[in-house]
Amino acid sequence: MFEALSDKLTSVFNKITSRGVLSEEDVNAALREIRVALLEADVALPVVKDFIAHVKEQALGEKVVRSIQPGQMVIKIVHDELVKVLGEETAELNLNAVPPVCVLMVGLQGSGKTTSAAKLALRLKNKNKKKVLLVSLDIYRPAAQEQLAQLAAKIGVASLPIIAGEKPAQTTLRALDFAKKGGFDVIILDSAGRLHIDQALMDEVVEVKNLAHPTEVLLVADAMIGQDACTVAKEFKQQVGISGLILTRIDGSARAGAALSMKMVAGVPIKYLGTGEKVEEFEEFHPDRLAGRILGQGDVVSFVEKAMDNVDRMEAEKVAAKMMKGKFDLEDMLSQLKQIQKLGSIGSLVGMLPGMSKIKNQIEESGIGDNLIKKQEAIILSMTKQERRNPDIIKASRKKRIASGSGVEVHEVNKLLKSYEQMSTMMKKMGKLGGMKSLLGSAALKKLPFGGGFPLPGGKGPKFPF
Repeated sequence: MFEALSDKLTSVFNKITSRGVLSEEDVNAALREIRVALLEADVALPVVKDFIAHVKEQALGEKVVRSIQPGQMVIKIVHDELVKVLGEETAELNLNAVPPVCVLMVGLQGSGKTTSAAKLALRLKNKNKKKVLLVSLDIYRPAAQEQLAQLAAKIGVASLPIIAGEKPAQTTLRALDFAKKGGFDVIILDSAGRLHIDQALMDEVVEVKNLAHPTEVLLVADAMIGQDACTVAKEFKQQVGISGLILTRIDGSARAGAALSMKMVAGVPIKYLGTGEKVEEFEEFHPDRLAGRILGQGDVVSFVEKAMDNVDRMEAEKVAAKMMKGKFDLEDMLSQLKQIQKLGSIGSLVGMLPGMSKIKNQIEESGIGDNLIKKQEAIILSMTKQERRNPDIIKASRKKRIASGSGVEVHEVNKLLKSYEQMSTMMKKMGKLGGMKSLLGSAALKKLPFGGGFPLPGGKGPKFPF
């Protein structure tokens, strides 16, 4: 997310923080580079002009020039301006109405609208404890209604039964009646999209809006389409009247400058970000947290929230109890690999940790990534229960069988076993030293790279700081 922009801004800040005193020319040179970086990231030109003007006004002030750390002051100014551009405060979903409350999803075809509808439904079900009804109004795209019904079944949410040939307006009225009788709290209406904006699309969406009276009209936009996203936002704002934005595929674009433009251009807040393909990869938008990620400062709060939402606490406590006794086998390692996968991609996790974004390239070069974690999982699953619980019995012939069963080479099985040995050794030290608290202050931890952490699968590269 924002890798290209983040890398360029970090490079600019490294230059100015290395100097004890900043001249006006130093500031102007830095701002020129920031301007280019923003434009290359697909941030809209009017937004860039305003942003640079506000930063320049403050950065050339006496307070910065005479500061003990002028470079850090400039970074703070850029951070604060980024937060202003992104919206300053988190905009929560408005559900303040007599149930069933309607939320209307609009946008172009291919923007991720249907998936976002399911993601939002799952979030409302789990976080807000709401009874949600998913309704597809898309009668044009082949199997669109069936797709939403399948997603609803997958996440354990109700969907309105499909009636072939029914018009969107009729479906909307039927959904309202169905939801009232069924005691639903929220109806999510997934409207039809088009490949481009046309009057027929707008007229249909406006008709549905007038019938449903939604508390929220959310425009779903693909962050990868760049500045076109701003044009789409303007049109929907003017003709339909949107109340918020959902940016999808925010993880798939290194530029993703639409996030920095759309709030200002459309005049409505960004409410959610789609951060991956899985239904769980959907997060509330926090301007200050995203500004921190863009500037390479991480986002620990989101990291902790993601862990709390996705990690199986009982399983984690079970493994922790074994660790405290100095016991750790390959079944425990498999459990850890599954927990890591639930949190999302390694790249996205590293980007949330302060100061860790710089080692992303090192992680990739070391061959440590999501595919490797899946490969390590396959290797362990190819073992018998006896082998997982007693890895010492895994000799040459067993390694060949395991490698064949998991579709890897024998040397890759050896790498996993080496990684396991490192983790097992650490667990034994924890047991002898009286658990994690004692280990944290021990000399054993200080000898480890990056101040500690479990080695990532593969036994090389940086340690993952858990």
